[in-house]
Amino acid sequence: MSTDYKFQGWMGLDPSAAEGNMKWQAYEPKTWDETDVDIKVTHSGICGSDLHTLRSGWKPTMYPCCVGHEIVGHAVKVGSKAEGGIRVGDRVGVGAQSSSCLRPDCEECSNNVENHCQIGNVNTYDGQYPDGSKSYGGYADYWRGPSHFVFKIPDQISSEDAAPMLCGGITLYSPLKRNGCGPGKKVGIIGIGGLGHFGLLYAKALGADKVVAISRKANKKDDALKLGADEYISTDEDPDWATHHAASIDLLVSTVSQPNMPLEQYLQLLRVRGTFIQVGAPEDRMPAFSAFALIAKGAKMGGSAIGSPAEIREMLDVTVAKKVKPWINARPMKEANQAVVDMAANRARYRYVLVNEAQA
Repeated sequence: MSTDYKFQGWMGLDPSAAEGNMKWQAYEPKTWDETDVDIKVTHSGICGSDLHTLRSGWKPTMYPCCVGHEIVGHAVKVGSKAEGGIRVGDRVGVGAQSSSCLRPDCEECSNNVENHCQIGNVNTYDGQYPDGSKSYGGYADYWRGPSHFVFKIPDQISSEDAAPMLCGGITLYSPLKRNGCGPGKKVGIIGIGGLGHFGLLYAKALGADKVVAISRKANKKDDALKLGADEYISTDEDPDWATHHAASIDLLVSTVSQPNMPLEQYLQLLRVRGTFIQVGAPEDRMPAFSAFALIAKGAKMGGSAIGSPAEIREMLDVTVAKKVKPWINARPMKEANQAVVDMAANRARYRYVLVNEAQA
């Protein structure tokens, strides 16, 4: 079905795209379906996943690829079978997942954990729909995808704040909520970057008794305390940090993606029956550790990937109720190549958001 607008965006053509070599060009969106929504993109957050994908870090990327899975804009076309009461003109957003099988016999989809669908999970970019068409992301003028994964943005949340919540925010909110973050719990967030800063914000919003920020260097301490941390552990400053803070935390969420992380020392921080959740995704294997790090305390270890549509809506409601405010650096969409380079150099404090100034 033809439209009077053009799908074009910043395209990665090979791994050098991660070095600031994306090219602005047109692309063919997914085949239109009456369950779909077309979005005129006004904002697109930059996520670490974008860099991993541009450089084929996790797996070979299906070039050409337009990254960006923290998308906010306005619905310009809504299919006759679209879900969620979305209407043309609504301010809406899309996170890191754009489709799943949604079959009634799918254990995950039928139990509101579509983000773990094992049958038909499609990423918002560098994915493939059942008909063979590719998914393209939000470093672009327009985006098309299934309405089941499109969310109305509450009026109280600005577009530049909402965009990074749709991947970065939910990646922390979901494991915090599912693993009991709240009154009576002491929670630690490992890695104070784009993901970790959301961890501090949402751990505080969910009412944890104590929130501990854990980072290598001390240079983010002041920021961490402003973001809601009650305590800060610098692992480079204190060589005995794991001993000094042993058995002090109920729930640890790790956002770090370095394969040489001091994992066994992190596990020392857990209290009896504590939980360690990994959300950062290294390109290489995680380090080995002694089984007794878990056995001795009856501790649990797990992972988490983004969140379900229901969890995203819940997170947006909590964001409004608790007045959660992420730390955003807005960048013009036309400067996406430089912004990607700056992201790789860890210059964001704490999330870059591309603003499509011609459409915002």
